[in-house]
Amino acid sequence: MNQSLITQLPRVEQLFDRYAERFGKQQTTYRNHVYRLVNLVIAQRPLNVEELDKLQIAAFFHDAGIWLAGTFDYLPSSSRQADHYLQEEQLEDWSHDVHNMIMNHHKVSRFSHNHLDLTEAFRRADWIDVSLGLLRFGVPMARIRLIKRSFPNAGFHPLLLKLSGRQILKQPWRPFPMFRR
Repeated sequence: MNQSLITQLPRVEQLFDRYAERFGKQQTTYRNHVYRLVNLVIAQRPLNVEELDKLQIAAFFHDAGIWLAGTFDYLPSSSRQADHYLQEEQLEDWSHDVHNMIMNHHKVSRFSHNHLDLTEAFRRADWIDVSLGLLRFGVPMARIRLIKRSFPNAGFHPLLLKLSGRQILKQPWRPFPMFRR
């Protein structure tokens, strides 16, 4: 396990700069979630340079539709935004992998039986973070605490509760994104 944390990701920072106005006061909240996810994936498996780059894109866009499309039904819009970005950057070959990470990050059951699969590691990382470490998938609690101390919640979980409450009031018949896949 890599002991040092990744605290600066150029592509992630460039994307946050690009969309700063859309995130507003919640930019730090979401940025910290993105960095927690990246570090939780790395706590599960080593990454090569290309995988880290794909992970940066998927991590940035995975929930970004909440802010960029203004919807809590954000998986399709997040994936579309990522596809658009990949086209701009001439990285269309990565679309399948990035799409899988985004569209399956809330999946309750495994995406793959191969625990080293990047999409599966990303799915588990999101569940570790959203569950506040109750689900760990083999990541040591000490590592989770270190990641959480380095990238504090900054209101992320209360934001999820607020958005969930709005969704229930607005469309009680429509299940949350994590229950539709």
